[in-house]
Amino acid sequence: MEGFDAFIVVFGSGLRLAVPLILACLAGLWSERSGIVDIGLEGKMLVGAFAGAAIATFTGDPWTGLLAGVAASVLVSLIHGYASIDQRANQIVSGTAINMVADGLTALIGNAVWSQGGRTPQLPDSALFHAIDLPFAQSFGGVPILGPIYRHLISGHDIVTYFAFALVPLTYWALYSTRFGLRLRAVGENPAAVDTAGISVRALRYSAVVICGVLVGLSGVYLSLAQAAYFQPHMSAGKGFIALAALVFAKWRPWPALATCLLFGFLDALSIRLQGMVLPGIGPVPVQAIEALPYLLTVVLLAGFIGKATPPRASGIPYVKER
Repeated sequence: MEGFDAFIVVFGSGLRLAVPLILACLAGLWSERSGIVDIGLEGKMLVGAFAGAAIATFTGDPWTGLLAGVAASVLVSLIHGYASIDQRANQIVSGTAINMVADGLTALIGNAVWSQGGRTPQLPDSALFHAIDLPFAQSFGGVPILGPIYRHLISGHDIVTYFAFALVPLTYWALYSTRFGLRLRAVGENPAAVDTAGISVRALRYSAVVICGVLVGLSGVYLSLAQAAYFQPHMSAGKGFIALAALVFAKWRPWPALATCLLFGFLDALSIRLQGMVLPGIGPVPVQAIEALPYLLTVVLLAGFIGKATPPRASGIPYVKER
């Protein structure tokens, strides 16, 4: 039972570490299904994390921080949308520029305001999203097998975590069971056919860009207001790129995206658990090697197990309306 309990604790930690990946991956899914490649998830996540922490620092309220983080991320998404949709710029270049500007600008503004090397002050408890204990979590926790699962895996998460997991079936339903989802997927495959049917390609792609901004903004807010209690430069630590890798690994589908993000979250939690472990005949495992484990396995999984992943046919191709 000790081994089972340890596994449950590690997997519960993996769930929490997977939340920003799930939100960012779903954000990329909405954008790329419409034909807009979004390399800028990392930068938008940083912008959302910084804006959320900065506003929560002044107001002491996590909800105003959440709104600020989402609004800032949507604004950056609209800039990317304007460059990609209206100006027909190279979408890879636009996303890369967003990453570079966001990385530097958040640190610059943070250092100018608080003079802590770009880091915001430690947030009070009132400005954070806290874990929610579901009914009977404590009393039911002593039941073998089911008790630890309910207490550590189902209960004890913050509201953003529950919302992130609820978004997966919601995204699946919206993309595959609604008229809007059908049109959005059609825009990513054949925008000319959608335009011929009298449907605005521009409006659909901007809608996807805004949804992307909302979701990746939530991902950034989670980093600074739930997982940590502050913003610090580079705190996304490549999670935007891992989310993109998960999206490709899942072949642009919601449920496989969830499974892939959970796998990466579990690997991240496992790497934390293994720090300080001593191997017989080798000695302590270097911390750097353990920290690199999730990223190394990401490359291995993508290189060896993904098979052929075909993106939407119009992905990254600006649409020019025929006269």
